[in-house]
Amino acid sequence: MSLKVKSILVSQPKPESERSPYFDLAKKYKLRIDFRPFIHVEGITVQEFRKQKISFLEHSAVIFTSRNAVDHFFRMAEEMRVTVPESMKYFCISESTAYYLQKYVVYRKRKIFHGKQRFAELIDVMKKHKQDKYLLPCSDILKKEIPELLEKQGFSYSKAVLYNTVCSDLSDLEDVLYDMLVFFSPAGIESLMKNFPDFKQNDTRIAAFGPTTMKAVEEAGLRVDIKAPTQNAPSMTMAIENYIKDVNKK
Repeated sequence: MSLKVKSILVSQPKPESERSPYFDLAKKYKLRIDFRPFIHVEGITVQEFRKQKISFLEHSAVIFTSRNAVDHFFRMAEEMRVTVPESMKYFCISESTAYYLQKYVVYRKRKIFHGKQRFAELIDVMKKHKQDKYLLPCSDILKKEIPELLEKQGFSYSKAVLYNTVCSDLSDLEDVLYDMLVFFSPAGIESLMKNFPDFKQNDTRIAAFGPTTMKAVEEAGLRVDIKAPTQNAPSMTMAIENYIKDVNKK
């Protein structure tokens, strides 16, 4: 397919930083790049959480894989009137997630650890704290790799579902056409098909990040045109740029 790409819809919130590589891409290739989350999270109620029979205070450490997990852990603690002890340890997937904790705790007074970005890297940090009992606040959709790694390494942990991932209403996009759609999770593809059951890909290019997202695209009967991460394109923006360089050539 050699049609030029002039418009892109990224199924994520608009980046807060002006330094985002998406903005550089738009400027460099004169593209229209819009952002729209295809999914969002909704917190569960205290009554729903109580059915899981999990006590925050029976754990000595918390694993945070996202900012959503941080927000909903402290929301639930507040709604249940649970005072999280100062001795609680926090293990965060990345440095930015760790810094986000400052919204809720005095950072320098807490035991806060973080990985680089991947869960396997955080596991290496946690190995020095094998004696702790971990709480894993998460969504109803959890990457399989996370419980698999925790179990393989023999960690004592409880999975606490505190929020659900749900499809957003995209009905206002019905008549808006883009040359490329960018997805980062199977839930994004599910939202596309739920909102537009008659969606026909035709000349629309689909960019998919990660093997589970690519699989979801194919299972929906659609075509993956741009794959990331790859050896030549470790990020989605690099994969998109490589593709555009090729098809937008005069």
